[in-house]
Amino acid sequence: MFKDIFQKKRKYATIPSDRVGRDNSPEGERPKREIPEGLMSKCAKCGIIQYSKELEKNLKVCTSCGYHMRLNAMERIQITLDEEGFEEFDSNMISVDPLKFPGYATKLEEQAMKSGLREAVVTGQGTLSGLPVVVAVMSFDFFSGSMGSVVGEKITRAIEIAMERQLPLIIFSTSGGARMQESILSLMQMAKTSAALARFNEQGGLYISVITDPTMGGVSASFATLGDINIAEPGAVFGFAGRLVIEQTIRQKLPDEFQTAEYNMAHGQLDLVTHRKEMCGMLAKLIEFHTMKGEF
Repeated sequence: MFKDIFQKKRKYATIPSDRVGRDNSPEGERPKREIPEGLMSKCAKCGIIQYSKELEKNLKVCTSCGYHMRLNAMERIQITLDEEGFEEFDSNMISVDPLKFPGYATKLEEQAMKSGLREAVVTGQGTLSGLPVVVAVMSFDFFSGSMGSVVGEKITRAIEIAMERQLPLIIFSTSGGARMQESILSLMQMAKTSAALARFNEQGGLYISVITDPTMGGVSASFATLGDINIAEPGAVFGFAGRLVIEQTIRQKLPDEFQTAEYNMAHGQLDLVTHRKEMCGMLAKLIEFHTMKGEF
């Protein structure tokens, strides 16, 4: 059973109350009281402030503007897969420092402590609405979801397990791109994952790619856009180079909606843009349809 990852130990912040001059305090001085830190959350898009618990119930989608806030890997797994029976793959696989890049080993430790994860992707097998699937779920809060050797290896192994067990594969992508601390080794993961997907496709396997905000660089240029069906959450930004780099290169101002899911959908780079609340149902329908066609 999944742990309730939304329930975290609360910290407390001291703020002044609305009452003045109480408990014999000097006039104009407000006594202080303790309230839980994190009780309220502010939307990064529209700025509205709402109760964090209500936001979590709404799957971290702003109740005012519909902005889809980022989820970490375990949150995504919890809201996507059935509660029982998740089998995680390669949970003990961690990155090392193959090129002895200055400060990299220390940063890996810091990222693990900060995120609670061992790497930027979690892979495994579970069920979605009762349908067995293999999933790979990336997490932006570990090294900005960057793809190093371990990320590429874990995703490749997940693809191979899906092929061996003849199960549908779903990859949820979010990434800042290739991990520069591993240089050419990280870039090689683009070819490795893409080749594994090609073999999976030759065997008739179903691969659904779900792109979340943001998905950039080497991840967007490899497995994130190679799905049999490519889906994105509303407003998700994805592409290869960043907006500023492109504008400086072509010396033109890009449209405000450039690289968003809706923009990419209108220009033929996506099959669907699906709201987070409807994602599980959509994935289940696609898998069921594929099964009806006699595929795996």
